[in-house]
Amino acid sequence: MPELTYLEAISDGLREEMRHDESVFCLGQDIGSFGGAFKVTEGLADEFGADRMWDTPLAESAIVGAAVGAAVEGMRPIAEMQFADFIACGFDQLVNVAAKMHYRQGLAVPLVVRLPSGGGFSGGPFHSQNPEAWFLQAPGLKVVAPSTPEDAKGLLASAVRDPNPVLYLEHKHLYRRLRGEVAKGRYETPLGEVRVARPGSDLTLVAYGAMVHTALEAVEDLDGARVEVLDLRTLCPLDREGILGSVRKTGKVVVLHEATRSCGVGAEVCALIAEEAFEDLDGPVVRVTAPDVPIPFSPPLESAVLPQVDQVREACRELLEY
Repeated sequence: MPELTYLEAISDGLREEMRHDESVFCLGQDIGSFGGAFKVTEGLADEFGADRMWDTPLAESAIVGAAVGAAVEGMRPIAEMQFADFIACGFDQLVNVAAKMHYRQGLAVPLVVRLPSGGGFSGGPFHSQNPEAWFLQAPGLKVVAPSTPEDAKGLLASAVRDPNPVLYLEHKHLYRRLRGEVAKGRYETPLGEVRVARPGSDLTLVAYGAMVHTALEAVEDLDGARVEVLDLRTLCPLDREGILGSVRKTGKVVVLHEATRSCGVGAEVCALIAEEAFEDLDGPVVRVTAPDVPIPFSPPLESAVLPQVDQVREACRELLEY
């Protein structure tokens, strides 16, 4: 299999879906001849033309609204936000229109919104957010966060083919730093299934997105402990049985994510474990997250805010010794 970067895998997935289905098209600011802010869509306009690669004005509400209308009419739009932070400007169209269409009118809305998210590159507070938790309380939306090139392509295919609106969080820090084998052609990674990134039996470390790699580095040599690393992949719906199965096996859990602590994905995972697997635990559920502050621009301050390998390693050690 060829080896692609995380960015190349997303680009390859877009190309495969557009070749497979003429109803698939992309829209967003500068995605056409410019190739997107991060060059994910570079070359797609040459192959598919302006009719399927829409360069839009700087108006996120209009981008999402147009995509919703196209999806209701039978198209499969893929809308790009230049940065995940900017989805706030299209929030109403997504949460109050797209998410409710099926419940209210029985209409499918096969829409994908690509959200380049996360920090680690000194982008500052307006270009580094992880907004996934904003959407977990909006029934009708699905949320995915791939951590590998293989899943970046496979989850994108599943998101495009799903009849529901799907938010696709692609972590900017991984774009060119991460490489991996990616199958040629079109394939799908099922939504709603965790991936065991590292098997183990002494402790479960739950993560998603870029933090999966922080988790793997943290437990690579942890005093001989066998730590299982779970990659959630899909944040909504959660793979409840996949999470609970690992927790019941190990009895100890650390939950790791880059987003802020309050009311996030980690909080939902902790609540699930407390409700369904409390008697299987041998210690408290531990969370390692960013504090509830904006992401700083300064590189040293950003590193102090985002979870680091040593921080994760220490949390695991303390829980193993509990």
